[in-house]
Amino acid sequence: MDLELEDKVALVTGSSKGIGEGIAKGLARENARVIVHGRDRSQAERVAHGIIDAGGRAYVVVGDLTIDEEVRALVAEALTLTGRIDILVNNAGGSGPTEDWSNTSPQTWTSVYDRNVLAAVRVTSLLLPAMRQARWGRIINISSLAAMMPPASRPDYSAAKAAMIAMTASMAKAAAKYGVTVNTVSPGTIRSAALETAFRSVAQKQGIAAEAPWKLVEDAVLSQFAEVPIGRVGTLDEIADAIAFLASPRAAYITGANLRLDGGMLPTA
Repeated sequence: MDLELEDKVALVTGSSKGIGEGIAKGLARENARVIVHGRDRSQAERVAHGIIDAGGRAYVVVGDLTIDEEVRALVAEALTLTGRIDILVNNAGGSGPTEDWSNTSPQTWTSVYDRNVLAAVRVTSLLLPAMRQARWGRIINISSLAAMMPPASRPDYSAAKAAMIAMTASMAKAAAKYGVTVNTVSPGTIRSAALETAFRSVAQKQGIAAEAPWKLVEDAVLSQFAEVPIGRVGTLDEIADAIAFLASPRAAYITGANLRLDGGMLPTA
């Protein structure tokens, strides 16, 4: 299927590593021009060079999304580099220290909300007006399965990601008549570098060699991390493919949705 992303311009926040890197590479494979963002220029340039070496087109912008001035500067630079932004993937975020209800602090909640929700608001508020004027745009907010299945720990993170789902629903209604769709993607257990490190650490404690094949590691320890009905973790390519579809003209009638990519983890009844 041709997703018709040729020459569309996508800004993926937090794309210098992890899931964001996978999203940026996936959009580039579909011939979109991709703006890689991070706080570390060398990391962002590594991702951009990888895209270019694979035949894609990529640019780099750097800035802290919790600082208004830096957000304005990086958006201005992105527009100077590409002329416009058609697709925004609000992926940047993350969690704070591992706290639970015995020690969680308002300061942690404030920081995590700022890094996830307000970061997305800052970038979106600068780009949405031009999308409305062009009468075409795609905004995809990256939430988490934790927003719908919150664990006992890190309540700040679950709450922030739940706020992003509510934000998506509101924005989708406000932008729909302008040809702009707004959706959420909520990943479950995904094979990022951080997840693989955690899995291999547990596997080694069970006597599995550090260099063991991934399938052996996954089969041995997955159930200690999550009960995934499909029996494996998701891949970065699977996340990227879903986002590329939502970003495409093919998904023009999908807005306000929350697409779970969790291998069936969320109970449906």
